[in-house]
Amino acid sequence: ETLYIYILNGLFFLSGSIPPWLQGTLLRNGPGLFSVGNTSYKHWFDGMALIHSFTFKDGDVFYRSKFLNSETYKKNIAANRIIVSEFGTMVYPDPCKNIFSKAFSYLMNAIPDFTDNNLINIIRYGEDYYASSEVNYINQIDPLTLETLGRTNYRNHIAINLATAHPHYDEEGTTYNMGTAIMNFGRPKYVIFKVPTNATGNKRNPALRNVEQICSIPFRSTLYPSYFHSFGMTENYIIFVEQAFKLDILKLATAYFRDVNWGSCLKFDKDDITLIHLVNRKTGKTASTKYYADAFVVFHHINAYEEDGHVVFDLITYQDSNLYDMFYIHNMKQDVDKFIETNKDFSRPTCQRFVLPLIIDKEAPLDTNLVKLQDTTATAVLKQDGSIYCTPDTIFEGLELPGINYKFNSKKYRYFYGTRVDWSPYPSKIAKVDIATRTHQVWIEEECYPSEPVFVASPDAVEEDEGVILSSVVSFNPQKPPFLVVLDAKSFKEIARATIDTAIHMDLHGLFIHDKST
Repeated sequence: ETLYIYILNGLFFLSGSIPPWLQGTLLRNGPGLFSVGNTSYKHWFDGMALIHSFTFKDGDVFYRSKFLNSETYKKNIAANRIIVSEFGTMVYPDPCKNIFSKAFSYLMNAIPDFTDNNLINIIRYGEDYYASSEVNYINQIDPLTLETLGRTNYRNHIAINLATAHPHYDEEGTTYNMGTAIMNFGRPKYVIFKVPTNATGNKRNPALRNVEQICSIPFRSTLYPSYFHSFGMTENYIIFVEQAFKLDILKLATAYFRDVNWGSCLKFDKDDITLIHLVNRKTGKTASTKYYADAFVVFHHINAYEEDGHVVFDLITYQDSNLYDMFYIHNMKQDVDKFIETNKDFSRPTCQRFVLPLIIDKEAPLDTNLVKLQDTTATAVLKQDGSIYCTPDTIFEGLELPGINYKFNSKKYRYFYGTRVDWSPYPSKIAKVDIATRTHQVWIEEECYPSEPVFVASPDAVEEDEGVILSSVVSFNPQKPPFLVVLDAKSFKEIARATIDTAIHMDLHGLFIHDKST
């Protein structure tokens, strides 16, 4: 059967065979524009958000891409220069402006009003989809046309300044997320909240109007809150890792005046500990037991579940905070071999498993391992003060942007997928890791860089890895056009590819939306 991919008004041959059950849209988000006029961003995470999609319908594939029409985008384009500060690029008044305009700009930046350049992920609240980063603004989009429908401010609905771009969704479709309340909201705290599945809205009444706070957790240190990019969730618990990678509030408030970017306000305290908070999803109560581990840096949780009186959670850890530095544009422009040679001291991503015993035998001898599970070397040791010191079980090294069969989210699972990375900002392979056997499979093509793999389960799947893996792939070789690769998740063999005769950007995160009409 001949299959086609439609790109704007073009028609291009698609090789291989896409399963007929694959009906829906793969939505992806990431930075796509790095210069405006004569100005350029300094960090890859600063680029203007460019959303693209692959829609699968009756054997055909449709490709679309569109810049997020955020307030930041509109201001920058209208001025023909970058005028809104981003994570790694601080912007100052036009030197042609008068002294009063400059003074006003400095005054306005005493309390940062963050950009709405939502370039990290696509998330769902109720029935609405939003481009999201980690600030108080999100932009609703139409998942089919990619049109920007309007901006929503978390602060109008719940008292937070920052929120993650990695929420969880339960089986009913309720969205769970976390945020940070820093300024103007009383005592600084972390906030866990949810939005019910049937919430829907428009520009005047967004789905977030139905938000419910589950609980709040006070900062361990008022002026140094922990940075968090994601969190874990099981059937009954939310796992919040309060790591030693911290945001310096005073530096953040004065960054503009000190001529430094917001990214420089994050610091890793390697001599601190990592606190692990266990929150009951139903009651909002935090476990009284103090669980802690050595200092590490974490961005992505993989999955979490409960088993025989334990909470098991898997995440990707680093021993330093150099990952952000890797993505400064001047680093990314280096020759890959040169970059690897000069940055071999950067910590590699390590997939690790932690296990928290729920029932603590206070009569147990001190320094006894309370983990009773047989399939892990993770430990949880009782200390003199009643706290539990946890050490992880290392599952795999050199993988980031993890994904799973989401039907197994919050459940015991066997497989996860991700991009294989070495000492380079560019992922070189797609990997499938088998936790049970501690083995892995890879897909690789020379001079090609795949994006975060997205698993889509087949509708009649019996086993966890029955389905496909979708990943958009770019190359720096102009002779190699970009393409979407479709892998059989079980065998990890390529079954189809859509070669695309247009430029595609390296993206970050996204999701697959099933076509409800099929």
